[in-house]
Amino acid sequence: MPGLPGTGWCGALFNRRMLICVFTGFSSGLPLYLLLNLLPAWLRTEGISLKAIGLFALIQLPYTWKFLWSPFLDRYALPWLGRRRGWMAATQIGLLLTIAALGLFSPRTDLMAISALAALLAFVSATQDIVLDAYRRELLPDHELGLGNSVHVNAYRIAGLVPGSLSLILADHLPWSEVFAITALFMLPGLAMTLVVAEKVSPGGTPKTLREAVVEPFHEFITRAGWREAALVLAFIFLYKLGDSLCTALATPFYLDMGFAKSEIGLVAKHAGLWPAVIGGLLGGLWMVRLGINRALWLFGVVQLTSIFGFAWLAWLGRNEAVGAAQLTQLALVIGFEALGVGLGTAAFVAFIARATNPLYTATQYALFSSLAAVPRTLFNSAAGYLVDQMGWFAFFLLCAALAVPGMLLLIKVAPWRGDDT
Repeated sequence: MPGLPGTGWCGALFNRRMLICVFTGFSSGLPLYLLLNLLPAWLRTEGISLKAIGLFALIQLPYTWKFLWSPFLDRYALPWLGRRRGWMAATQIGLLLTIAALGLFSPRTDLMAISALAALLAFVSATQDIVLDAYRRELLPDHELGLGNSVHVNAYRIAGLVPGSLSLILADHLPWSEVFAITALFMLPGLAMTLVVAEKVSPGGTPKTLREAVVEPFHEFITRAGWREAALVLAFIFLYKLGDSLCTALATPFYLDMGFAKSEIGLVAKHAGLWPAVIGGLLGGLWMVRLGINRALWLFGVVQLTSIFGFAWLAWLGRNEAVGAAQLTQLALVIGFEALGVGLGTAAFVAFIARATNPLYTATQYALFSSLAAVPRTLFNSAAGYLVDQMGWFAFFLLCAALAVPGMLLLIKVAPWRGDDT
């Protein structure tokens, strides 16, 4: 089985490249989880309907279409810090300002302005993802792709505890304007990282023309894989995260509808979501060193699928008229297992995407693959409110579990258990 050449697990984990992956993951995850968790909770507490909140998922369309402008980030550099670091700094400053600006408006009277700011936030966040993914792919040697991307995903999920836990707790004690201002400050660690790391030199150099930056990444992928194999890879990328992505689309409104207060959700998410995410994510990355990416996709995918049934169980139990220790324990089990399962599955999935990317065309190919992976989160999730309204929470979660199966079946072709995993 594949392992790290010339180094042990501790040496693989505790190096400067892994530390950088912590910061890239945190910076990437914070704005997305703000859109997924804090924004819906804010709108719900202000009396906005579930249908309207579900439609806010369409604001995330930039994550789906980011491959369209990724060639510009490959071709052009800003006049400071280098090609990758210049764009990293610009987007991180933009995110800090945009997040803080959200709190200046009221959902009851300024819903259109909030929609516009949220769309801008998604665009800048997607642009940051393009350059962070490219930088990380150029930073990590091939034998560290699984572990490095696991660390990145782990930090990505930990970042979600800021808008999904800390900010919710603060919202019970502070005005929303201060909550968003405090949340925005958590972009500063990523900006500090950008200012101190070294600019990486792409092995293929910089594309000499915009045409070269646009055409060659797609031509290389099709030529390398062949049309049939390329289609299977793209279908797998689209389907593997479909079920769990839809399942968590309205997680915070679901917890609220089950009778839990914002502070209770925040506190439980902090304790039950943090340690499974941290320990599971690190163990998952280390297991990938030994298992290889293919086997990790199978094993972690099963855990990811199974975690969906935790939500179905909570929905089957129904709304809590009074919340005590038993109910909080149930919520903790669901959040903890979801953090473990989805974190493991995402780590293997991101490593697979990185492996499918040619380092010569990092930004554009990575953006294409991750954009395709974001399609379910954007388009399907926008219908989540309507589906829940028609089906109820329990049937909705069973549907999510069924939608997770096709992606697992495609593993037979794109990542066979005994296939080449180098």
